[in-house]
Amino acid sequence: MKEGLLRQDDRRPQFQTRVNHRIRVPTVRVIDPDGSMAGDMATHDALKRARDQGLDLVEVNPKASPPICKILDYGKFKYDEKKSQSEARRRQMVVELKEIKLRPKTDDHDLAFKVKHAREFLEEGNKVKLTVRFRGREITHPEKAREQLEFMIKELEDVANVETRALMEQRTMTVILAPKPAVMQKAVQAHRGRTEQTETVSGS
Repeated sequence: MKEGLLRQDDRRPQFQTRVNHRIRVPTVRVIDPDGSMAGDMATHDALKRARDQGLDLVEVNPKASPPICKILDYGKFKYDEKKSQSEARRRQMVVELKEIKLRPKTDDHDLAFKVKHAREFLEEGNKVKLTVRFRGREITHPEKAREQLEFMIKELEDVANVETRALMEQRTMTVILAPKPAVMQKAVQAHRGRTEQTETVSGS
C-alpha cells in the first residue's frame, strides 16, 4: 500500500532572475553570446549591446562585483532551464512509505508472504511500515504482535534497518524499516538504468 511520498517541501525563497531594464546597478560585467568575456561596462551600454543583437541582457551572477550578465535569448534560456528541471525531477527517485498490514492471528504462511512483499519494497528503495491491528480482546495480548514484528525484522535484517521500534498507537502496533545503505544504492542505480533505457527508447 502506498501511504505517502517522503519528499521534503523546499520553501526557501527562489531567486528572481533580473533581465534587461530590471537590472538596476550602474555597471555590469558582460559575457557575449559565444561565451567570450566582453568586460565591464555601463549597464545602459550593455543593454544597447544586447538590443543590437536582438537579444536580452540577463543577470547570471548578482553577487559578483560588478554583477555578471550574459547576452542571450531569454525565452530560449527559460525553455532550456525548465526542460532541465523537468528531466532532473524525472531522474530523481522518490522514496515511498509502503504499509504491510498484519493481524495477531496472521498465520505463518501469510507472514512469509508479507515478508516477501516487504523485501521487494525495500529492494526498490522504499521504506516499509509494518502495522499490526488489534480487534476486540486481541489488544490484551500485545506480545503476539510483538513476536510477529520481531520475526519480520529478523527475516529482513539483511536488507533493512529498523528506523522506529515497535510503538503502540491506540489499537495498532507499528514498526518502520528503511533500506540499508547498500540496498538503497543498488535501488538508485537500478532507477537510473531504467530512466536511461526509457530515454534511449524514446529518443530512437
